[in-house]
Amino acid sequence: MTEATTATSKPNTAKHTGGPSGLHRELAAKGAAQAKDIYEKAKATAEETTDLLKGTYTIAAKGATDYNLKVLEIARTNTNSAFDYALALSGMKSLSEFVELSTTHVRKQFEVMTAQTKELTELGQKVTAEIAVPIKAGVAKALHNAAPGAES
Repeated sequence: MTEATTATSKPNTAKHTGGPSGLHRELAAKGAAQAKDIYEKAKATAEETTDLLKGTYTIAAKGATDYNLKVLEIARTNTNSAFDYALALSGMKSLSEFVELSTTHVRKQFEVMTAQTKELTELGQKVTAEIAVPIKAGVAKALHNAAPGAES
């Protein structure tokens, strides 16, 4: 064999500093750092989302309570009106009194129900708007944080 052939057939026994094992350690360290960073961001996002949901549920619960109380108040008002009407009917002496009382009662009830419907609609819109505020803020923050180069 020639000298060139002999030189290429010998295994390379020279030690490399920062060889494959050093490269693997460096890549593993970078991967671990990235994984930790991703975990921290996910944890922060989960905590923010939990806080957002708690706040939203609190507002929704209060709104539902207010709405239900208004419905009960309306039911009480309408029940009292019906009993007052029935009591007034019991004292009727003529057909003309009955027609007058009934016409007045129906007109009054229509006005009351129109106002009640308006109150319930306004209350529902108010609650919906109050619930939307933290949701919109949370979505805006999430979009900002998801933007490339955004800092939390």
